[in-house]
Amino acid sequence: MYSYLKGYITEIEPEKITLEVNNIGYHIIVPNPFEFKKDESLKVYIHQHIREDAHTLFGFISIKQKRLFEQLLSVKGIGPKSALAVLAAADVEGIIRAIEMSDTKYLNRFPGIGPKASQQIVLDLKGKVKVDTLTVKPSGTMGEVEDALRALGYKQREIDRVTKKLDSTKDTATLIKDALKLIAN
Repeated sequence: MYSYLKGYITEIEPEKITLEVNNIGYHIIVPNPFEFKKDESLKVYIHQHIREDAHTLFGFISIKQKRLFEQLLSVKGIGPKSALAVLAAADVEGIIRAIEMSDTKYLNRFPGIGPKASQQIVLDLKGKVKVDTLTVKPSGTMGEVEDALRALGYKQREIDRVTKKLDSTKDTATLIKDALKLIAN
């Protein structure tokens, strides 16, 4: 099993890239090949999918994408193509938020994901998505507010609900006070 490959991108095609590692070119299927740049040296996180008739490498620009892809594969009825389509059409944070908020309409918009599949994704992954390892942490003031609330023992759902209502132009101390007031209400 591969964790990642480090090398140079030699080809970019509509569905895949070719990553050269030690003079060997690996065809890697990726959600959005145009995130990559030709002749760029980088680390591509790999998921190897083995079937009776094929050995396929799926690649991701971040470990968060790879982990979400693998969790989507664990959902009944979701295969690699559907999971890849979901990741190609949205960011990791938005997908997690949709799962945690049971937003099946958001999930329905992805190619190959109908009403039944979106309900199954929510049913199988809600509360199980490892938010700590997958979500993209905000930087700056809002990141500091989230860290403070997490240190006080609040769950990510509560933090997300409250931080949406905050005025990000205020300083960190004021934002933390405002967040605590909103949680108390």
